[in-house]
Formats: sequence, structure tokens, C-alpha cells
Amino acid sequence: MALFYQHTINGGTKLGIWRIEEPEEFFLEKVPLKRDVSHPYKRLQHLAGRYLLPALFEDFPLQEILIADTNKPFLEDEQYHFSISHSGNFAAAIVSDHQRVGVDIELVTPRIKIIGPKFLNDAENLFLKNYEHFPGLHLELTTILWSAKESLFKWYGEGKVDFKNHMQLDGAVSFRPNEWIDLPFLFNKDNPMQLTVSARIFDGLVLAFVHS
Repeated sequence: MALFYQHTINGGTKLGIWRIEEPEEFFLEKVPLKRDVSHPYKRLQHLAGRYLLPALFEDFPLQEILIADTNKPFLEDEQYHFSISHSGNFAAAIVSDHQRVGVDIELVTPRIKIIGPKFLNDAENLFLKNYEHFPGLHLELTTILWSAKESLFKWYGEGKVDFKNHMQLDGAVSFRPNEWIDLPFLFNKDNPMQLTVSARIFDGLVLAFVHS
């Protein structure tokens, strides 16, 4: 067993991170492989993410997962709302019996600087400027903003979201190392909503989630 982290958000909402150390056969004992995932490691990530779902809620019906046109996995009867993410040798999942949810994990790498102009708006660049003299922290916080927006994208689940304009950091952020960070966001697509994304930095790994 390689449950890296588990967190109970509220009475009906849980999340977990799995460190992938097992062969594919380990997961196939419990997880049906419905999607045609050809790349061996992507298939392993896919299986590990789904393996986490009944690890969080024992009665999660894996066999009933469907895939929407937007590639979002869902349950038709909405017995549970859920979201899955994977990066490197980690998979994460969040499950709720009463709330829409989104989760994302990201390895912290310099690559995030390349895509920064595609998802950071002026206010977010100004926030990050406060940390430009601390390169390691600046990289982590940039990754957090990306991961936060990815979790919002999954929470929304209907695609066609502009990461720079539809999801905007909207308030002060209190940052303390090794603690949860609350990020106030304005999700400004269709009906504008104020949402809080929670994020945490592990060693070289960022986790972000949202629920409402």
C-alpha cells in the first residue's frame, strides 16, 4: 500500500494522494480498465487514480463511471462527485457525496515558467512579483496558481474555460510553509462565483482542490 496522504475535508468529502509503486496488475485486481490508454505509464496513472476512489469511500461504484464529451469522468446518478489528477508517480483523487469537486496535483518544475503567460493575469503576476527574489518559493507559488486553476477547471467540468480571464485570483493570500493555503478566486464564466481553492506544498509536489 502506498497511500501518500489522506485528508477529510468535511463529513462527506475526502481526498487522497497515492504514490505509484505497484505494477499494473496490482490495480487491475480492483479497477476495471474501460478506456483505451495505450501508453503503459499513463495507463498505470489512470488505474492508480481510480484505485483511490474506493479507498476514500468503500462503496464507490467504479463500474458505473462514465466519460462526458469534455472527458470529465462522472457517475450518472451523482451518488458521488469526484475528480482525479496525476503527475509523475503520484495520483490524487477527491470524492464528495454532496458537493461538486475538483483536484489537481503538479510536480514543481521550471517548465511552469514557459506556460505562465497563458494562464497568469496582471494581478497574479503582481502577486508573484513579491517573491521574485526567492526563486524556489516563486516557482512553487507559480505552480500553485496553475494547479488551483486546473482544479477549478475540473470542478466546472464543461470545458471552454479561459485560464487567464475566467479564473482570477481575487484577494489576499496568506502563505505559510507546510500549511494549507487558501486562495480566493473569482470564477467568471456564465454566472460569476467566488470560490476558495485550498492548496498545499509537499516536497516537490503541489496539491490543490476546490469544493462547493
